[in-house]
Amino acid sequence: MERNKEIIETLNDLVQINNDRIAGYENAIKETKDDGELVSVFNNKILESQQFKSTLAREIQVLGSDVDNDTSVSGTIHRTWLEIKATFTGHSEKSILEECEFGEDAIKKAYQSALNRHLPAYIRDILNDQQAILQQSHDEIKALRDSVHHQHH
Repeated sequence: MERNKEIIETLNDLVQINNDRIAGYENAIKETKDDGELVSVFNNKILESQQFKSTLAREIQVLGSDVDNDTSVSGTIHRTWLEIKATFTGHSEKSILEECEFGEDAIKKAYQSALNRHLPAYIRDILNDQQAILQQSHDEIKALRDSVHHQHH
């Protein structure tokens, strides 16, 4: 049972950072709403994290617990996506993408540190799948950031 508790905590942490990622991208959308391309990329990431969350939540329930939506959960994994909330206002597209890339780095690290723990193989598989998608997202955001030069008036 004790072991389950650790798995549940780890999964809850990942649910939280996905929540943070959703909030981060929602903020990014507010800042870039006149750019249809970015908005659809950001919406995509939100959907991604919503799917991750429901997958993780299902596993948490299977383990006999509920998702802890309280953001002050154990916090064993650093949830740096949160920090981006404060830094957005009135920034250029480039700096918004830089913040998003920073967030993508953070969530990748969170998954990595979760995978460094003792987890059952079937959970590890889920996390590996999600991590692979996050890696693609990270690369996509980075490519977008690199393509936004100083085309802004």
